[in-house]
Amino acid sequence: MRHLLIALALLAGLALPAHAVEPAERLADPVLEARARTIGAVLRCLVCRNESIDESGASLAHDIRVLLRERIAAGDTDEQAKQAIVARYGDYVLLNPPVKPATYVLWFGPLGMLLVGAIGTLIWVRRRPTSLQTTAPLTAAEQSQLDKMLQESDR
Repeated sequence: MRHLLIALALLAGLALPAHAVEPAERLADPVLEARARTIGAVLRCLVCRNESIDESGASLAHDIRVLLRERIAAGDTDEQAKQAIVARYGDYVLLNPPVKPATYVLWFGPLGMLLVGAIGTLIWVRRRPTSLQTTAPLTAAEQSQLDKMLQESDR
């Protein structure tokens, strides 16, 4: 029973989002820290790629969290702090990058690959032989021999 409870506790811990923000990174003012957490939730870890910087334990995510908190402590607005990070690391640092020519590949690349695959499949299906028969038809002698064999097998 005890092992089951330990296993359930471990599974419950895995289900919760990880927060990698270290105590030394946190701002003393809870309002500023809340702002940093809000902004950090929309910034991507460039190492982990599918985690926000607050969830990632990567050293680059740590550097971005520190830079973000420095900007907020210096008096930047939320938008100014976020733009400072984007200016340094590019639009890819945003978990939801803006739709503009520089990010068209991020937004439309998967759809484009799907369309290319569908068109390729359509071309392949249309070019393949329509008839499954790939051998020449039986001659009269072969047909009579086959009929004879089938009659013998029915007996």
